[in-house]
Amino acid sequence: MKLYSHWRSSASYRVRIALNLKSFIYELATLDLNMRHADQHRPEYRRVNPQGVVPSLELEDGTILMQSMAIIEYLEEARPEPHLLPKRIEDRALVRALSQLVCADMHPLHTTRLIDYLGQELSMHQDAIHGWIAHWSTIGLKAMEQLIGNDGYCVGGTVTMADVFLVPEIYAARRFKVDLAPFERIRRVEQRCNDLEAFTLGHPSRQPDASH
Repeated sequence: MKLYSHWRSSASYRVRIALNLKSFIYELATLDLNMRHADQHRPEYRRVNPQGVVPSLELEDGTILMQSMAIIEYLEEARPEPHLLPKRIEDRALVRALSQLVCADMHPLHTTRLIDYLGQELSMHQDAIHGWIAHWSTIGLKAMEQLIGNDGYCVGGTVTMADVFLVPEIYAARRFKVDLAPFERIRRVEQRCNDLEAFTLGHPSRQPDASH
C-alpha cells in the first residue's frame, strides 16, 4: 500500500490513524500542497487522483482509492478487526453521521484550496479567513459536543470511525484558534485518543514532511 499524504491535511491524518489502528503496513508518499510547489497539481499526481487532492491510497494491485470516508470504509471491510463501526445499526448510523458532519460540513471549509481561493481571488486577509473558518468550525463542534458520549470516546465507549474523524478536526480547530474550552466532551475524546499509539503515530508532527 502507498498513501499519498500531506502532513497537515486533516483528511490524510484520519486515514493515517485508520491504517495504524488496523495495523496495515504502508509506504508514505508526501506531497507539498503549498502554492510554491503544488505537488497535487502536477501531471504525475493528477494521473493518480484527477481531483488533485489528498489522500489517495494505492493498493498492492495498483487500484487507487480516493476520499477519506471511502478509504476508511474500505479498510474496515478489508480488515474488520478492530471494528471502527459498532455492531448496533443505530450506533453505526450515529458514527457515520458524526463522521459526515466532519468531512462534509466542517473540513471542506478549511482546505488548502479554499484558503488559497479566499486569499487570492477574494483578497481576504489571513486574519479574516481564520475568523471565518473558526466561526463555522465552532458551529460544527457545538453540534458534535451534544451528540457524542461522555466517556472519552464518541460512541459506545470504544474507538470508532467518529473518533478517527474528530481528532484531526480538533487539531485543525486549534490551528485556526477556535476556543475549545466549552467543549469538555470533545477535549476528553482528544486526550483519550491521543494516548493511543495509532493516533500519536498519525499526528502531523510525526510525519516526515512536517514543518513548524
